[in-house]
Amino acid sequence: MNTLFAISAALLYALAAAVLIGKFVHQDGPNKRLGLSLASLGAIAHIAFLTNVIIVAPGQDMSVTNVLSLVSWIITISMLVFARAIPNLILLPVVFGFASLTVLASQFIPVSYIMHIELQPGLVIHISLSLFAYCTLVIAFLYALQMSYITYRLKQKGAALLHSSLPPLMLVENILFKLLLAGTSLLTVSLISGFVFLEDMFNKTYAHKTVLSAAALVVFLILLVGQKLRGWRGKQVIALTVLGVALLSLAYFGSKLVREFLLSA
Repeated sequence: MNTLFAISAALLYALAAAVLIGKFVHQDGPNKRLGLSLASLGAIAHIAFLTNVIIVAPGQDMSVTNVLSLVSWIITISMLVFARAIPNLILLPVVFGFASLTVLASQFIPVSYIMHIELQPGLVIHISLSLFAYCTLVIAFLYALQMSYITYRLKQKGAALLHSSLPPLMLVENILFKLLLAGTSLLTVSLISGFVFLEDMFNKTYAHKTVLSAAALVVFLILLVGQKLRGWRGKQVIALTVLGVALLSLAYFGSKLVREFLLSA
């Protein structure tokens, strides 16, 4: 059954991405409603799969592939929910493609990391806040890439955005800073919750996560303060967003990759 859910989700995501990519191939564009409907069905199959593979008899299997798949599902759901209100058509094929790959990786790459988070309510709060912070900042990273591409298009001679599927640059920039503010706030609260609920955030298990997460938080705070006080935009914003998300990715997944793939090999 897990294999059926995984393959169904991956295929539906891939079909949704293919339908939406048509927007950039054919002038009339794709059937957006069809693309979003396929992705929604994929998300349903995806969460059914995740429920089966994460909630297991000994506890919760929080392997790196399962966590990545969960992250991709949260991002997918967020993008689908706001698809009508926020211009994100150019980002959806990337999101759906990533979700398709992660659900297949979760099913077919044999790694496992059993936890018992149900016995520690504080840990549940900390993990939940960390996941939502990371997902929000990854979405901000996607909008930073979109902003970079729009800026590039605007600088090209004869490249008009008026009839393209790309949204106005100022709108994307406004969304980006709102996402950065929300993600940075969540990251701050998640770090505080770690110090409150976990015994020692600087022990061997958590030290690298704490240091890298704190470094990422500093980067995002510098970015937000720079934008507010000095009007930073463009390359500075994009570079710092990429750096912050890279540090956070290392914090969340670096040790898991080493432990579950390299040390277990």
